[in-house]
Amino acid sequence: MVKNSLLLGLLLLLASVAPAQQRIVSLSGAISEMLCALSLEPQIAGVDITSNYPVSLLQKPKVGHNRTISAEGVLALRPTLVLGIQGEMKPEVVAQITAAKVKVQLFAPAYDADGTRRLLQEVSTATGTTAKAAALRATFDKQITALKIKPLNKKVLFIYARGTGSMTVSGTGTALDHMITLAGAKNAITEFSQFKPLSAESLVAANPDVILMFDSGLQSVGGPEGLAGVQGIAVTNAGRNKKIVSMDGQFLSGFGLRLPAAIDELYKKLQ
Repeated sequence: MVKNSLLLGLLLLLASVAPAQQRIVSLSGAISEMLCALSLEPQIAGVDITSNYPVSLLQKPKVGHNRTISAEGVLALRPTLVLGIQGEMKPEVVAQITAAKVKVQLFAPAYDADGTRRLLQEVSTATGTTAKAAALRATFDKQITALKIKPLNKKVLFIYARGTGSMTVSGTGTALDHMITLAGAKNAITEFSQFKPLSAESLVAANPDVILMFDSGLQSVGGPEGLAGVQGIAVTNAGRNKKIVSMDGQFLSGFGLRLPAAIDELYKKLQ
């Protein structure tokens, strides 16, 4: 009887100190990448469609794009914690999820190496994995320090496309604007911030040396040949020299732990 009481007491004590199994829904590719690096992939209950790395995340239930998700889709996964980026979720969706007694934490977007470090720290704090995060940050810092980026005398225009009928260009203040700068080049558009529809006039005026796109965007317009047929492209330096660069969208603009590799790859492609 005494032994049984001691055993029961021990089990109750262990239960009180053992961390509860989390069910995390991640609404950011960068956050999902960090969760996996923090050995939390088994606790990810669902992700948004930008969460494509590591490839094992493709097997996770999807809740749609972070800007268009519904509270019902998230809550159906029975999460204990929802993580995302500020400004990407609709306020009413956040309110509906929190009203269901589910914790939601939204972090400021990362636009440089310090932003990535901050995001890693905040994600690890939210998930109780700060010790693991210290080692990840040390590796990240070494990779950033190892970069050899020299100024490039090139103007780069980022075009976001979903077919030739839906094309916008990046002004200042976007993730792509920051990536172009980190890779040693200059944004060809400085007259406005965020994104605006592409026009032949603005394209010719910007006269970029390089046109940068997501892989999916370039494919949606028919590849380099299809892009060359867009009005105004052919008369730019980029069009004349056929200098069209594309990269995976999440890799290029996610500002996750792969940021050093993304900067290095973009730098090399812009040369």
